[in-house]
Amino acid sequence: MNEKTKTPPPTERVDPTKSYSAIIKTAKGNMTVDLFSLETQITVSNFVYLARIGFYNDTTFHRVVSNFMIQGGDPLGNGTGGPGYTFADEEITGEYERGTVAMANSGPNTNGSQFFIIHEDQLTLPKNYVIFGKVLDGFDVLDAIAEAEVTQGPNEEMSLPVEPVVINSVEILES
Repeated sequence: MNEKTKTPPPTERVDPTKSYSAIIKTAKGNMTVDLFSLETQITVSNFVYLARIGFYNDTTFHRVVSNFMIQGGDPLGNGTGGPGYTFADEEITGEYERGTVAMANSGPNTNGSQFFIIHEDQLTLPKNYVIFGKVLDGFDVLDAIAEAEVTQGPNEEMSLPVEPVVINSVEILES
């Protein structure tokens, strides 16, 4: 078992009066994401916590669907893993537009560590996934990942990158 699947939950929240962003550093380049700490304090607190303890280091974007989204944050790399805890949904506001960052889940109130980034607008996607950020810079990297060659993944969907797209680290900036 991967030790990351036994991560204790965060005990502190981010300061909603501060601004937070994340630099997702991948094998294909970096993406800078504005994190919505005021609107989704619990979700951003979780993401910041996991990033700061190195949880996302050396994980992959294990699910890549061109014109839809890229999904990462699973320590097992197959879509079934998480940190060993879940947390409740927050109010879902906004639209699933290009560059939107949202929590992946397996149903209501099952957020953990997996997240996805919308590749192309998905305005008909059900409002089931907490939106907690937006890509500010690195759309070329998003495109490169989303357009990677894929093969059949564990869920029989053509979404597993032939060459793993590694998340080297996630750096959190606070101001």
